[in-house]
Amino acid sequence: MVTYWAQWAWLENGPTAQVAIEVEAGYIRAVATGPKPEGAVELSGLTLPGLANAHSHAFHRALRGRTHAERGTFWTWRERMYAVADRLNPDSYYRLARAAYAEMALTGVTCVGEFHYLHHDLDGKRFADPNAMGQALIAAAADAGVRLTLLDTLYLSGGFDQELSASQRRFSDGDVESWWSRVAALEVPEHVVLGAAAHSVRAVPAEALESFAEFTADMPVHVHLSEQRAENEACRALHGLTPTQLLAEHGLLRPNLTAVHATHLSANDIRLLGSTGSGVCLCPTTERDLADGIGPARALADAGSPLSLGSDSHAIVDLFEEARALEMHERLASEQRGHFTPGQMLSAATDAGHAALGWDDAGCIEVGMRADLVSVVTDSPRTAGAQIDGVLLAGNAADVHHVVIDGRVVVSEGRHLDLDVGRELAAAIGDVSS
Repeated sequence: MVTYWAQWAWLENGPTAQVAIEVEAGYIRAVATGPKPEGAVELSGLTLPGLANAHSHAFHRALRGRTHAERGTFWTWRERMYAVADRLNPDSYYRLARAAYAEMALTGVTCVGEFHYLHHDLDGKRFADPNAMGQALIAAAADAGVRLTLLDTLYLSGGFDQELSASQRRFSDGDVESWWSRVAALEVPEHVVLGAAAHSVRAVPAEALESFAEFTADMPVHVHLSEQRAENEACRALHGLTPTQLLAEHGLLRPNLTAVHATHLSANDIRLLGSTGSGVCLCPTTERDLADGIGPARALADAGSPLSLGSDSHAIVDLFEEARALEMHERLASEQRGHFTPGQMLSAATDAGHAALGWDDAGCIEVGMRADLVSVVTDSPRTAGAQIDGVLLAGNAADVHHVVIDGRVVVSEGRHLDLDVGRELAAAIGDVSS
């Protein structure tokens, strides 16, 4: 048992001064306010609940700072991404993911949702262990010290009525039944929740969606949705429906679904998502990096969709930036301020994110919840002078100095206790980049 004493901690009603947090066996056993108890470990600054990165593609980390030499679109960026995917095997994937997850831990991320579709060998054939790539991610998360929701992804076509490309063959199991047979055989340890994903309505034909929905009824389920206008136009041309309407028609809009991006939605799409309790994961730094557009975050929240956040392509790994972008992007789109409170921004990065990933016992500092504590300095050049509830708007990931995950210290004084993260990233990216 250990007791932490936070100068400030973000509790249910917001930032609270002088909070003692008693931790035992990875869970919070008591929370009380008052002077520092004898023997307690002091956490300076503001202590937040653990952050949840609800949408990650770990191998995209190898693209950061390497795709900006020429003009282009999402689709030209995608070709660069496929080139990295072509170079990965279970060993190199493990090293890259371990370093990427350790970087996330440094920024206060305690749980990662990995949208995993890189399943097989280059020719599309299964490895001796059909889940070797997924097991590489599971091992990487364990060694980086974070929890993982492995969103094993169904990927069957190269686009609407299109064959798989050479690079896409390794993403596919051939049909939904073969995919499910492989997923059902995957055994996961305690630090992992097994979830599922349909890559997109481009990559999963309509006739497979209903079976997918039945197989995954009791799992966290994610899907890329309306990230690009081109997807909407192609879907309407083939089905006479928007991608959201197509998901609704096949029974996928439901509380265990999280739509990722949801950038280009009609008013009816927003109503459908909200009325079914379907969540939405926004990835603002990726959406602006890829010139996708600004999603209707406030309208979705008002309609009833829980909002979570992800770093997606890892152009930036900073959940503080993702959270405040909810507000800042709304300001750009509306030319008005005041759309999300700091508490609402933090909720998207904490409890709502964990819920979207199937971890209902994480994301807030309360008795009975997992002991995930993220301490942020309040006297850095960025946060100095900010009101305590303004730290989320003033600070960034570099201000995280102490991270506890499931009661275990993973980051202390801004350093990962097990890995030299910069060195690991440089080596792993060097192995798979041209």
